[in-house]
Amino acid sequence: MSQPLQGKVVLVTGAARRIGRVLAEACALAGANVAITYRESDREAHEALLALAEYGHEAMALRCDVRDPLSVQQGVAAVVEEFGHLDALINNAGRYETAALESIRVEQWDAMFETNTRGPFLMAQAAHPHLKSTHGRIVNIGSLGGMHPWPTHGHYCTSKAALHMLTQVMSKAFAPEISVNCVAPGMIANGDAGAESEHFASKTPMQRNGTADDVAAAVLFFLTGPHFITGQVLGVDGGLGL
Repeated sequence: MSQPLQGKVVLVTGAARRIGRVLAEACALAGANVAITYRESDREAHEALLALAEYGHEAMALRCDVRDPLSVQQGVAAVVEEFGHLDALINNAGRYETAALESIRVEQWDAMFETNTRGPFLMAQAAHPHLKSTHGRIVNIGSLGGMHPWPTHGHYCTSKAALHMLTQVMSKAFAPEISVNCVAPGMIANGDAGAESEHFASKTPMQRNGTADDVAAAVLFFLTGPHFITGQVLGVDGGLGL
């Protein structure tokens, strides 16, 4: 099997479960040594680490709060100390919440931005000198909600729109050594075949919801494709946003 990330070191934030874990395992399958971060999911992080070890490459899991500058700096430093270098950062850790715009409290608004926008900024800033030396890559995980206004997700949509812009700013600021791109998923199936899931599948031109594997394939494209591609926001939504 081709392993285009053989010998590379990839750091994936928020990867103890759900999409983050799938991204981490996809990188390991592609040959990478993988570090994952988690904040509270100790058991899931341990399970993810065991799963990553089965791919035959090195792996580590570390508790890191992407909202906290010191925690971020220490986390990135620990990864570089363990593996010797860093080739890619996947900013996956995120927050999601449904709330009517008129009822969103300031605390809710700030909590959304400190995870979805400030977190990737802090991680990229800490990783920058290491990625610069390896001509590395950053992939942010945005959202279809960052491209389209969802009335019941105002703080989420705005935070992801800001992340999309941050992607473009970083792509220019960190060039030419580092490529920076963003994958923006639409409705991603999580095993729920309920009415809401079926509703979105019926509205999607491809007649299904996305999967974590779809997201992982797009991330791997940015990790293994031409380094010349930068500043792009790639929708993975089956045409739902059209």
